[in-house]
Amino acid sequence: MKKNYPLVSIIIVNWNGGGMFDDCLKSLESLDYPRWELILVDNGSKDNSQYLVKNHNLKCQRYELIQNTTNLGFAEPNNQGYRISKGKYILLLNNDTKVKIDFLSVMIDRMEKDPRVGVSQPKIYLMEKAGYLDNTGSYITKTGLLKHEGFLEKDAPKFNKEKEIFAAKGACMLIKREIIEKAGLFDKDFFAYFEESDFCWKSWILGYSTIYYPKTFIFHKLGATSKKMNQIAINYHSLKNRISALIKNLGFKNLFVILPTHIFILIFIGILYLIRFEFNKSKMVFSAICWNITHLPKLLSERKKIQKLRVFSDDEIFRRVGKSWPIGEMLTHFKRVEANY
Repeated sequence: MKKNYPLVSIIIVNWNGGGMFDDCLKSLESLDYPRWELILVDNGSKDNSQYLVKNHNLKCQRYELIQNTTNLGFAEPNNQGYRISKGKYILLLNNDTKVKIDFLSVMIDRMEKDPRVGVSQPKIYLMEKAGYLDNTGSYITKTGLLKHEGFLEKDAPKFNKEKEIFAAKGACMLIKREIIEKAGLFDKDFFAYFEESDFCWKSWILGYSTIYYPKTFIFHKLGATSKKMNQIAINYHSLKNRISALIKNLGFKNLFVILPTHIFILIFIGILYLIRFEFNKSKMVFSAICWNITHLPKLLSERKKIQKLRVFSDDEIFRRVGKSWPIGEMLTHFKRVEANY
C-alpha cells in the first residue's frame, strides 16, 4: 500500500540570519520527507541572507519568499507565511536551527496517528553545548508564569518520554492546519515572545493536546536572534504578551484569581527595580501593564471569540499540563535565564 504523505508547509522567519541560516538550509537539504514547501519571510535583512536559498539543493515542492521592508518581529511574519501556505501541517522553524534527516517524517507519523494532538515539539538540543537541552516543553502555573522544563539541563533518560505539555517552543513546532483555521495563528500585537504559548493555549481550549515528542530532535542556537535586540525591549514584549494571554485565555473564575496574582508579582518586581535605581527596567514592567490597560477593549473582544470556542475547561487544562513552581526554583530559573543573556 502506498503511504500517504500530507503536505507540510515549513515557515521560516529570517532577519540577518547569515551563516546560521545557511547552516539551517543545508540541514534541510537532507530531509527524507517527500512532500514539503518552504516559505521564507524576511524581515528586511541587510546581509542578503534572504537569497541564500538559491545556493542549496532543497527538495521542496514549492518555494516562496515574502520580503518585508522592516523587522516585523516573529508573530505577524509567521501569519504572513501561513496565509500563502497550502500544507495540512504547518512547521514553524527558526532560522538558527539544524534539523535531523528524519525529524519531519517521525513528527508527521506521530501526528497522523492521533487526531486530538494538535501541536508537537521534538527534543531540542543546544547547538553550542553538546548534550545539553534548550527545552522539553513548558507548563502553566497558578501564578500565570510558565515553568520551562529541561532548560539548560544535561540530557538524561527522563527526557526520552513522550508527554503532554502546555506549550511548545516556537523554534520548532508542528501544527495541524485545522486549529489555525478555527482560531488563527499568532496575535499580531505580540510582535515577538510568548506568541507560541498563547497559540498553544488556544489549541488546548479548542480541545487539542500539545505534546513533547523526543523520538527525534533538532539543534537550536539559543538566543541567536534575541541577542541582536535590546534586552529591555525583549522583556517588555514578553511581559506585555503574557498579561494579554492571561486576559484572553483564562476562564472566568481564574481570570479574577490568577490575573491579579500575576499583576501583583509584576508590580513587586517593578518596585524592586525602582529601589535598585534600575529605572529603565522599572519603566519596562509598568509600561507592559499599561499597554494592556489601554488595549483592554480589544483584548476583551478577542477573549469573547476564544471563549466561545472552549472545549476544555481551565480545570482540565491545569490538571493535564499545570505545574507547581516553588519560589526558590523559580528564582533559580530566572537567574539562569539572565546569565544566558
